[in-house]
Amino acid sequence: MFRFLDTTLRDGEQTPGVSLTPEQKLEIATALSDIGIDVIEAGTAVASEGEKEAIRLISDAGLAAECCTYVRARRDDIDSAADCGVDSVHLVVPVSDLHITKKLGKDREAVYDMAMDAVSYAKERGLIVELSGEDASRADIDYLSNLFRDGVSAGADRLCFCDTVGLLTPERTAEIIPRVCHAPLSIHCHNDLGLALANTLTALNSGATCAHVTVNGLGERAGNTPFEEVVMALERLYNYDTGIKKEKIYPLSTLVSRYTRVPLATNKPIVGAMAFTHESGIHAHGLMKDSSTYEPLSPELVGRKRRIVLGKHSGSASVKSALNELGYKPNDKQLNEIVRRIKEIGDRGVRVTDADVMAVADAVMLLECRPVIEMKQFTIVSGNKIIPTASVTMKVNGQEITGAATGAGPVDAALRILQESVSVVGDIRLEEYHVDAITGGTDAVVDVTVKLNRDGRVITSRGARSDIIEASVEAVVSGMNRLLRSENENRSTDSD
Repeated sequence: MFRFLDTTLRDGEQTPGVSLTPEQKLEIATALSDIGIDVIEAGTAVASEGEKEAIRLISDAGLAAECCTYVRARRDDIDSAADCGVDSVHLVVPVSDLHITKKLGKDREAVYDMAMDAVSYAKERGLIVELSGEDASRADIDYLSNLFRDGVSAGADRLCFCDTVGLLTPERTAEIIPRVCHAPLSIHCHNDLGLALANTLTALNSGATCAHVTVNGLGERAGNTPFEEVVMALERLYNYDTGIKKEKIYPLSTLVSRYTRVPLATNKPIVGAMAFTHESGIHAHGLMKDSSTYEPLSPELVGRKRRIVLGKHSGSASVKSALNELGYKPNDKQLNEIVRRIKEIGDRGVRVTDADVMAVADAVMLLECRPVIEMKQFTIVSGNKIIPTASVTMKVNGQEITGAATGAGPVDAALRILQESVSVVGDIRLEEYHVDAITGGTDAVVDVTVKLNRDGRVITSRGARSDIIEASVEAVVSGMNRLLRSENENRSTDSD
């Protein structure tokens, strides 16, 4: 059975600009344990007092996963780790001549002696030891093999081969890994040249039994091997049961993205926004007949949902499906006109939102959209040493409501008071907020797209203005009006 050591909280946190609080680390560690990770590398105990606190919190949490910490071949590092109550140490020693001479200023014999002493001392402290060769892909393999073999004799429980700067190829991986498997071996890859996943899978196929991974592929430079990609490649391509609770992959991914403030690449496999999003008419038409036509795996498998977006590539089948989901029943003539107008919007380089589709459908089908919300006025107060505050007066179903709210910024304050003001007719949550600049310069037009949720019904809406607050308010109010329309409203027509 392959195992997973997740180093999101150590190597992943070394992503420039990322800094997690002890409480955030504990929440992520709990999610990692719940999803089925075997070992959690919780951090580096000697890094700071905050890091020690986080490691203690995780080690004392009673998680099913083994709690591990990174240590150098130094007794004080090992003491710090043991004092935090961890189960194991990831004991890293440089093994390439480049690292040995340039970084440490030592020779091979000195590093060998340091490694043997550290392994023996860590075992004396009652720790499980994973002896790891840093920059192993540039090391002399005979030297590395001897160090690993003797490390096991000194008490190391596991070994780890580190491709520290991502220079392995799958062919080289297949050649090297069998030569260093003197104990259960982990593979630790970096993605500098985009081969981390391929090298990790090759190593597992060549004798390694554990993959070092990070959620979303976080890590220094181009990151580490992405956890979600290894799991789904093993499951889907090799029919291997990883034991991971796959339906929790996307919630875990978004949790890590939120706390690290590292957004997911739009086209990232498995967890990116476009991984299960389709626009092309041919693709969408095929998906409606059989989802496997244009999807390698079901989005529900990883805790996601499929999404069909409309634009200039959309065909009548996907537009009709979207309209039906929004409650519209156009006849064939109306459908053709709606498709034509949607393509026109897409041709202008503008993303087509649900609110756009509904507005087009209303116009073509001669349906009246009676606004539930009518904005009378809104005011924003913000500035140096002033808490951003928004006040609004609006009519909601004919009832005039005035209120105010503060926020982290002027846009946040405005959106908060809008949500509070419509609570009398429905609980509407803002799920996503995205801003694009359409034109350049200080008077740039901004395009704000929002995703709103009311009782599980989700709608996207858009606002475009030169003022970001006005664009945001326009997008939210438009979306809210569409969400709050009567569910019994007749959106079909008998006319041809």
